[in-house]
Amino acid sequence: MPSNTNMKTYSYWKKLSLSEINSRVSEAIDGNINFYSDPVLGLPVSHLDDPVFFRNTPKDAFLKNVPILNAYINNPNHIGCHTLGSSEPFFEGTQALEKEVVGICAEDILGGKADETDGYFCGGGTEGNIQALWILRNYYINLFAAEYGQICILCSEDSHYSINKAANLLNITLYKVKVDEDTRGMTTDVLNKKIGEAKKAGAKYFIVVANMMSTMFGSVDDIDILTDCLVENGVVFKIHVDGAYGGFFYPFSNIHNLLGFSNQHVATAVMDAHKLLRAPYGTGIFLSRKGLLQNTATKEAGYVVGGDFTLAGSRSGANAVAVWMILMTYGPQGWKKNIEGLLQKSERFRQSLSGCTISYFNHEHSNKFAFRAKHITPEIAKAFRLIPNSQENPNWYKCVIMNHVTDYDLNSLSESLHKLF
Repeated sequence: MPSNTNMKTYSYWKKLSLSEINSRVSEAIDGNINFYSDPVLGLPVSHLDDPVFFRNTPKDAFLKNVPILNAYINNPNHIGCHTLGSSEPFFEGTQALEKEVVGICAEDILGGKADETDGYFCGGGTEGNIQALWILRNYYINLFAAEYGQICILCSEDSHYSINKAANLLNITLYKVKVDEDTRGMTTDVLNKKIGEAKKAGAKYFIVVANMMSTMFGSVDDIDILTDCLVENGVVFKIHVDGAYGGFFYPFSNIHNLLGFSNQHVATAVMDAHKLLRAPYGTGIFLSRKGLLQNTATKEAGYVVGGDFTLAGSRSGANAVAVWMILMTYGPQGWKKNIEGLLQKSERFRQSLSGCTISYFNHEHSNKFAFRAKHITPEIAKAFRLIPNSQENPNWYKCVIMNHVTDYDLNSLSESLHKLF
């Protein structure tokens, strides 16, 4: 396993004490409007409903000691994109924390340069993937006067189903590249053939999706193979990195990660905080290079300060506060240790499978194991709550080694498999 002891400099990310975190969050909430005390007559939003989410006073002592609950009750709306300039002034306190998280993700984790990326909190990987493809489709239309039939999406067959959603919504053709059954990687020959097929159909402008740990397998697309083939074929392309699962894992498990903004071909990326980071569900981070988000500007949103460039519009500011708190609690070194712990647990499980003839896939930098369905009985799948790639006709079952998964659980699964094989 690669060493993660390199002394990297972080621009935004640091470890803070609990009192420092609570203080910053309280200050951020105080920097927003207060629906309990301020005259707020123009917004169709308010604090959470008192009869349901009861609190004694606006400054209840308990909530003061648990500022994240205060953030949810105060219910900040982070509509717009706060890295672009002006935003709604009512929530500028918590918006500042969201911008810090965007900086951590874009620069400290994915290697972007200072002030060269935009970003905002989205509902998760599906929304982020659709946003990325929407931006890049419009980019080709606006810059090259491209017609719909000249734009296509290219991705691995292991890509998330949200790419199919995006292709359907955006009315652009999707080309999926078959992968090697054993390595889950795309080969040059197959990739060139698929690009040739798209070109023959009239495609000139490619939106390419690269997986940073795919949903089912934890596989990672080789961005060098992708870019080499695309350049060789003479097509215009930009790459979107789907790091919905791997964004908070792979850059720490592989210090030589190339799927980030240090790569000139990467235009956009998405990361999910509600997976590895264990933030509340509905919490993703969408990132793009400066100058791209303007391609999805909604001019009709004239009442929104700074405009709206996002798919969702109104968004929970409290989710951004939650992620900021998680990141500042761990700090970069603490998060590295957390990922190293998951990798060590994965390695122990891999060793426990030694001598068992069961067929499985596990990327060397991943904490996912995908077992061929023919080796998994219904009893084992049910007992260990393994997830199939298809509910109707599964070919694979996956096991994800998260923080709550114990060595005892993994040893029990290993023992059950050894008894069969």
